[in-house]
Amino acid sequence: MSDGALSQEEIDSLLAGLDTGGGGKASAAPGAQGGGASSREAQFFKSILEGTTGSQSQNLSMITGLDVTVGAPQVDQVQRDAVLQSIPEEVLAVQIDMTGGIPGEHMFILSKETAVRIASLANKDDSLSDLDDMAISAVSECVSTLTGTLITVFTDRTGNRSLQTSSAEGSYVPKAMVRLPSGDFIRVVWPVNIGGKPEQFVETFSLPFVRDVVAAAGGGGAPAQPAQAMQAAPGMGGMGMQGMAMPNMGMYSQPMGGGMFAGMANPLGGMNPPNVQPVQFANLPMQSAPPEAGNIGLIMDVFMEMTVELGRTRKLIKEILGMGEGTIIELDKLAGEPVDILVNHKLIAKGEVVVIDENFGVRVTEIVSPMERMNDMS
Repeated sequence: MSDGALSQEEIDSLLAGLDTGGGGKASAAPGAQGGGASSREAQFFKSILEGTTGSQSQNLSMITGLDVTVGAPQVDQVQRDAVLQSIPEEVLAVQIDMTGGIPGEHMFILSKETAVRIASLANKDDSLSDLDDMAISAVSECVSTLTGTLITVFTDRTGNRSLQTSSAEGSYVPKAMVRLPSGDFIRVVWPVNIGGKPEQFVETFSLPFVRDVVAAAGGGGAPAQPAQAMQAAPGMGGMGMQGMAMPNMGMYSQPMGGGMFAGMANPLGGMNPPNVQPVQFANLPMQSAPPEAGNIGLIMDVFMEMTVELGRTRKLIKEILGMGEGTIIELDKLAGEPVDILVNHKLIAKGEVVVIDENFGVRVTEIVSPMERMNDMS
């Protein structure tokens, strides 16, 4: 006899029937958001995503420090139940919605194993085995980077310069608690190979966002019609242009005595063609460059910051937080190597450290060439 308590399976089943992001209302019926995406729209959206695989591979390589290959994504239109059946019982869900010009719900879903591996590689911590707050934060930063690349591509394709995203919010929860969109939405499955090991990223987009992006990018209209074939004019040996439509060609009908262009439509509706004349430019006389103006004296009393740099290094945040008295920081310069002399953080010279009475000083040993200074500025 049951004691009245619900099992975990019963709880998951109940939660799966609710929209956790909408106050507990039942999921919308298929097509409740103005109809699903057509196969043409889904294919066009997939083609946009496929153009990001190279950039996303580089992003993940920089984050993990390993060779990463992002394959072509699989794109389909699904509902909540289909996603829940295909993911593990517990997942890391990173919500990072699209805002600004084209708003919409957006999320990455990763298995615990994939999320832990990314966090351990990003933090250079091989001992990481669980998803604590630091690990979730690391994966959320990774997702922010990937989404930033998508925003760049969406902006280029749609021309909408106000596309933005919300802050990434990661949570490790049972799959029934994942805040998936209600009704139909777009699922993207990315095959990712990190250091020779296959992983899988699941990404979801709300259907209105996908349709708006496709429409703005020009992928929602009817297929382009093939150009009309030329109609041969009588007596032209198949080479005539009589009756051929010439939209937006910028050509004008000239009276040519019944020649080749006779009968061509004039887009100006009978207006006289403009009188076009070539522009004549006078030759520029050869002159030597004038000497530098003497007005430099006006800025002679302006202060500029001059610094001497012994060297540089890069440290992880955890290494910086672990610093204390007695910590030795190794720089990127060898002992006895010239130090850099910078003006307003730009390298202008090199020198050697000297002691003047009880103060340090620098003896200039080399002035950096203008070419080197220009390369440094670039």
